[in-house]
Amino acid sequence: MRPSLLLTLIATFTAVTASAQDGAPALDGVGRISIQGGWRLVTNSTFYDRYYSQRPELERGPGSHGGPLVAGTFAYGMSELVELGIDLFVTGERLRLTDKPRLTTGAYGALLGLRFRGWLDIGPDGVVPFLGLLTGPLLAVAAFEGQPARETFSQAWAGTVGATFRLNPTWGISAEYRIVFARGAVGQQAENLGSFNAGGSWFSLGVNYTFPRDAGPSSRVPF
Repeated sequence: MRPSLLLTLIATFTAVTASAQDGAPALDGVGRISIQGGWRLVTNSTFYDRYYSQRPELERGPGSHGGPLVAGTFAYGMSELVELGIDLFVTGERLRLTDKPRLTTGAYGALLGLRFRGWLDIGPDGVVPFLGLLTGPLLAVAAFEGQPARETFSQAWAGTVGATFRLNPTWGISAEYRIVFARGAVGQQAENLGSFNAGGSWFSLGVNYTFPRDAGPSSRVPF
């Protein structure tokens, strides 16, 4: 995502939601925790193209269908419109290559960043839409069945957009889409198999808990 496009989206998002702030809950200085599960969708076309271009005699196998993911967000409201948070995540997927054992890939790590949020007067206690930019360490793992795993440490980048449907001042339902950029090496270096896409499009849904504003300073910051 280009920086200019991201800034334009943030400016537009702030302008649209700023007009709906009357009656909004006070989120400045308030922490929240969100636990989500979902699906990571990625084609891995670059990885497949590289493998089969090296062995054109092989029949091309089925492509990638993605895999499950679990993510937890621990965030704190720096202001009514800006939230600082850290996302912990783990993903997994199984790939099939012709003339190779089953390949299991996965990734886990942490993404730190800012979310810009607003408020819409929809539902029991309103809806909090947000968009943001995240970055952080990611460890990608790839292992052919019966062979040692190969690990790749990298810096991941992600853009995120989503919303929390507030059922009451503390509980809500969060839906989020993250687009993540990261790669992980496959096989031993001598095999020259390239790398798989450890990022992709992440769709998730889960439960959100917002700490009560009057719970005291020690309860406002979840990390």
